[in-house]
Amino acid sequence: MRISRFEASVNYILLGVFAIFSLTPLVGVLLSAFTPTSESRSGFQWPSTLTWANFSEAWERGRFSDYMLNSVLVTAGVVALTIVLSVLAGYAFAAMRFPGRTVLFYVMLLGLMLPVESFIIPLYYDLRGIGLTDTYWALLLPQTAQSLAFGVFWMRNYFRSFPDSVLEAGRMDGADDRTLLWRVLVPSSGPAMMTMGLLIGMWTWNEFLLPLIMISGEGLRTAPLGLAFFQGQHATEQSLLAAAATIVALPIVIVYLFMQRRFIAGMLGGAVKG
Repeated sequence: MRISRFEASVNYILLGVFAIFSLTPLVGVLLSAFTPTSESRSGFQWPSTLTWANFSEAWERGRFSDYMLNSVLVTAGVVALTIVLSVLAGYAFAAMRFPGRTVLFYVMLLGLMLPVESFIIPLYYDLRGIGLTDTYWALLLPQTAQSLAFGVFWMRNYFRSFPDSVLEAGRMDGADDRTLLWRVLVPSSGPAMMTMGLLIGMWTWNEFLLPLIMISGEGLRTAPLGLAFFQGQHATEQSLLAAAATIVALPIVIVYLFMQRRFIAGMLGGAVKG
């Protein structure tokens, strides 16, 4: 369908207006992060000079080297576990036949509807009872379980998009389910797995409530949790807070910028094939 030049112009104007509204707060945070502490104040402002000192000071005073490392380890672990388990379960629900398959799939989808607030207290007591609180496992296992509902749904839909003739031809050649999965389906599912991994990585990196409840010691705090404590200690130092917030957000922004094309390709492919 072709649109007129007037409609295209209106679309671009509306998108431009929304972009301005979306980017203005981000620009304000960046400007505040580069503002000298002597000029720091709340609200949008243009500094007289730009300084990098706020970033180094926030990094050292906030112990963000430890917190960022914790977030990287937790995020990488959750993404890796979720991708492997989602690929296995997604293939089972898409290509294998077993009793209760449909019921079990929809029960798993209930995980998309349950907010973490609804089970965080019993989960804490369960993990404390087996001695897992204040460990990486208290962050890895619950967040992997949280992500599995989406991951299984995503990979199941993607695997179902493959023609049945491809799978039947493989079975006729003597390939079993393991061979079909790892040698036929997985090599062709790179964009879908990358998109899923990026989404889960962003959700895991930004998770705040689980680390807050499960981690009491300072050594295992993640970056968002460390930022919250840093904010409580430096509530009036706007430039330091802006620099710390930029430090915490920057890794995800960089990863998205480098993977943007594959992310969009995976989203479009999932939308078309799903």
